[in-house]
Amino acid sequence: MTGAESYAYIVGMAELLGTFEQIILLGVASLGDDAYGRAILRTVQQAMQETRSVTAGAVYATLDRVERDGYLSSRLEPGTAARGGRARRYYRLTAEGAAALIETRRALDKMWQGKRKLLEAMS
Repeated sequence: MTGAESYAYIVGMAELLGTFEQIILLGVASLGDDAYGRAILRTVQQAMQETRSVTAGAVYATLDRVERDGYLSSRLEPGTAARGGRARRYYRLTAEGAAALIETRRALDKMWQGKRKLLEAMS
């Protein structure tokens, strides 16, 4: 299977993501190698500050769920003296996660075509 065929297969298998899952995955992707729990929480809170309050519990529960679904991978780094010896978990977007984001965006873009004026007229 070529790289393009593999990508097409992964995209074809991806499920559509909910809004909060998209925000979490995009937050992880934007943080790169610095994507650990609290940094992800801060990124998500900044992105959503005008729409709703985001709790640490909601972020961590979603991180666990999307990791179980294969959209993220994680690694545990040893603790440091500055952190009182506590370990830190770092997250990374997987190929499946990237494919799910792309497929969700593609589906939403398709559904939005021609709807903006209709919705604005209704509001």
